[in-house]
Amino acid sequence: MTYLGLDLGTKTLGISKSSGIIATLYKTIRHDNDYDYLIEELKKIKELEKVDKIILGFPKNMNNTVSNMANIVLEFKEKIEKELNIEVILEDERLTSKISNDILIKADTSRLKRKKVVDGVASVLILQSYLDRKE
Repeated sequence: MTYLGLDLGTKTLGISKSSGIIATLYKTIRHDNDYDYLIEELKKIKELEKVDKIILGFPKNMNNTVSNMANIVLEFKEKIEKELNIEVILEDERLTSKISNDILIKADTSRLKRKKVVDGVASVLILQSYLDRKE
């Protein structure tokens, strides 16, 4: 089974991939709120990589309430399911961006480069969290 992990940010979509054990960074797509463009890109990836399931990060606050971005993520989830005819599972993404930034800082990644890849690294954490729990 092939999985995609997604972290929808305000400007980019981080994408990770796994065949079921280890999640790895696939790519980051800049979208500037053009969700139709993202859907088209995800269609291409789904066909190319033979994706069976998508794990989408669901933003929650630390007190377990949903964040402002949650409604956008829910709409995006519905759009993916409808347009790609694929199951999309929501995965709690609390602290993934902070952890991603911490990892990139420890790797001595410049601030500019961190901004470009943080959602991608977060998508890896989201997908790996799902895979670990599934085991």
